Amino acid sequence: MRAATLLLALACSASAHAADGAVAPWWIWPLALFALSFALGAVSVLAGVGGGVLFVPIVGGFFPFHLDFVRGAGLLLALASSLAASPVLLRNGLANLRLALPLALVASIAAIAGALLGLALPVAVVETALGVVVLGIAGVMWLARRSESPAATSDRLGAALRLHGVFHDPALARDVEWRVQRTPLGIATFACIGLLAGMFGLGAGWANVPTLNLLLGLPLKLSVGTSGFLLSVVDTAAAWVYLQRGAVLPILVAPSVLGVMLGARLGVRFLGRAPAAVVRRLVIALLLVAGARALLKGLGAWN
Repeated sequence: MRAATLLLALACSASAHAADGAVAPWWIWPLALFALSFALGAVSVLAGVGGGVLFVPIVGGFFPFHLDFVRGAGLLLALASSLAASPVLLRNGLANLRLALPLALVASIAAIAGALLGLALPVAVVETALGVVVLGIAGVMWLARRSESPAATSDRLGAALRLHGVFHDPALARDVEWRVQRTPLGIATFACIGLLAGMFGLGAGWANVPTLNLLLGLPLKLSVGTSGFLLSVVDTAAAWVYLQRGAVLPILVAPSVLGVMLGARLGVRFLGRAPAAVVRRLVIALLLVAGARALLKGLGAWN
């Protein structure tokens, strides 16, 4: 709960300074962003979610930055960590290229469409929709379950695309055979995930893992690893749209990316000791506060 108090205090402090923006020195915002991103990086690693899903609603709701810049920064923030992890995941066999490519293609096209749509809509509409989506994510995280058992059979499309294989699980010291089920529904779901990722700059780790694990029937570790690789492809596609439209602000991106990466290193050290249930409830509470703030701000009820 101390972490939750710290995050909310940082956000509220930044919001209070925004009301007196003419007096506050310019450097207060990079420092506040660094501190907040550092805390978010640690919490997101402990909870197993991407930093973007917390960064966008909190910074968009409590900091005086235009939402387009916040969404662009959120994509680059999620992209930085996934790009660093992808080569290791592929080398260790925890991410499968044949599995990821068709899903990444569909999700990337949808992410580009989502980014274009998000930049074209009025800010109030996007902010209201962001609040609804973030509150929905909190609900998904609360209800989601995980499965360690891989699917025993594959469907026709999955078999035609040869979406099956074997990966070595070091913890079990044995090879685990996997195959994909419900492939058409999975592809449609990843199209929706890509659309949301591009439109709101949230990244998609919160949705990738449950979809791969529960819907497609993949082992949990392969789902987590492939999700990390998918983020590096899908977020890159959406990020180019924000870069091309000038919706990337270096003074927002630089301290945020640095803070979240340093915070993630701290989070990894505490990963084995932190109670997962407590951290998960903390993240859900933060999402509820940030989602309610974005929704009320978009509706004009809390400016």
